[in-house]
Amino acid sequence: MNRKTLVLPAVIGLLAPVLAACGGSDGGSGGDAIVVGTTDRFTASKDAPAPLDPAYAYDVGTWNILRQTVQTLMIQPKGDGEPVPEAAQSCGFTDSGNERYACKLRDGLKFAGGDAVTAEDVKFSIDRARAIQSDSGVFALLSTIDTVETRGDDEVIFHLKTADATFPYKLSTPVAGIVNPDDYEKNKLRDGFDVDGSGPYTMRADVKGDELVDAVFTKNPNYKGTLKVNNDKVELRSFADAEDMGGALEKGDIDLMTRSMSPAQIQKLSNASGGAVDLVEVAGLEIRYLAFNTSAPAVKSKAVREAMAQVVNRSELVSKVYGSQAEPLYSMVPASITGHSNSFFNKYGDPSVGKAKSILNRANITTPVKLTLHYTTDHYGSATKEEFEVLQKQLNDSGLFDVTIKGEPWATFVPAERKGEYEVWGMGWFPDFPDADSYIAPFLDKDNFLKLPYANSQIRNTLIPESRREADRLSAVGSLTDIQDIVAEDVPLLPLWQGKQYVAARDDVTGTAYALNSSSTLQLWELGRGMSG
Repeated sequence: MNRKTLVLPAVIGLLAPVLAACGGSDGGSGGDAIVVGTTDRFTASKDAPAPLDPAYAYDVGTWNILRQTVQTLMIQPKGDGEPVPEAAQSCGFTDSGNERYACKLRDGLKFAGGDAVTAEDVKFSIDRARAIQSDSGVFALLSTIDTVETRGDDEVIFHLKTADATFPYKLSTPVAGIVNPDDYEKNKLRDGFDVDGSGPYTMRADVKGDELVDAVFTKNPNYKGTLKVNNDKVELRSFADAEDMGGALEKGDIDLMTRSMSPAQIQKLSNASGGAVDLVEVAGLEIRYLAFNTSAPAVKSKAVREAMAQVVNRSELVSKVYGSQAEPLYSMVPASITGHSNSFFNKYGDPSVGKAKSILNRANITTPVKLTLHYTTDHYGSATKEEFEVLQKQLNDSGLFDVTIKGEPWATFVPAERKGEYEVWGMGWFPDFPDADSYIAPFLDKDNFLKLPYANSQIRNTLIPESRREADRLSAVGSLTDIQDIVAEDVPLLPLWQGKQYVAARDDVTGTAYALNSSSTLQLWELGRGMSG
């Protein structure tokens, strides 16, 4: 039976100290590998030779490989909510100021190769990522750490520079993954596609040229943690595009497909009746936005960026390209996250060419303003090109802009934007963890991953630290709202939309409702095989 299943989002809980221990895991459905399709591309290049090193990886695709293989002290629970201990037996703040965080490791932890996991391995892994400071910017997630202390083989204590109520979430991200010093050098990234850890699976990579095309995850017999692994083997297969992936699902060559399906595929599956494929809609926190190189001549003037914010019609963009699969976004923080504010709508209201013209006239900007919008052709799905064509038409039809659009593959797009070669470029964001901090600090704090030249001292020195001091996230709303208002005023970023996420699977696959969490974490351990319906 073909059916559309809606998985309602869990209420995202407020942060609090986590001290509870959790149980172990077992299971496994046996049989052939469950084959999962993705359009994520995994490429090693001169600019990015170590795509799967936890100290480098910082995109949803590579993180989804690491989450299967490299264990973290904390983990996001099934159905979302506050992080819970994973490699740790217990973790929690030990002071009233949220500046000292202690974890005790589970008994009997082992890397997949059999070596014991110790507190020193945790310290090595965290200190390594902080010391390497890879140009991906992922190390900034650990920026509030001052020192890491160990006591015996099983206790790790993090001394923080400043209060950080979001720290338990950060310990659940792959940059905090525990690696074996025998496999990873202290001051050098591990090139290629080898990855080892103590997570629920080991991985074998099928590499062609400089690209990982297939990853086989086999249940790790040495794994100890909170996860129940419902299968013995999962194969993650990379496809060139959504159409090839969809064809493989229809033929039964794969069992499940996820990001990124095209809007047309989702609509077709949603409307279909009968057949052997189910569509599952999962709560999502993905956003899309434009980023500005505020040092580039074309957009250096704030008036140009303000005028773009005044012209862009998000409702039309979403309607034409994504339909009911997305909704307009007026802040970098999505509507379902505590602290969200419609700051861009509050400042600019409905799209208005007249208001945009007045902004440019007051700043003595000669029109039309010539600029190029860059996008990636192979990372966020096939609809990205159409999205940028709509943006181009909106801006050019105003008569105020002369916009060219240009697409590049992800492997060349990312190095170019990090080097400051683009004036304006489009990006997506899947949160590191479900908290407003994950939509603010990675873009606006020191060492932000986009390498933006924009810097606001009030945001960095006052408002972000203020927000992190509040364990009750409702108490952080004032600081978070102020940050969003400043972004709407200065426009270093222009939010466009937030989207849902989907899984399509053959109907003998179980666990699909939990195959993705709201942060787009691929939870392969949830999948199993059952009776076809």
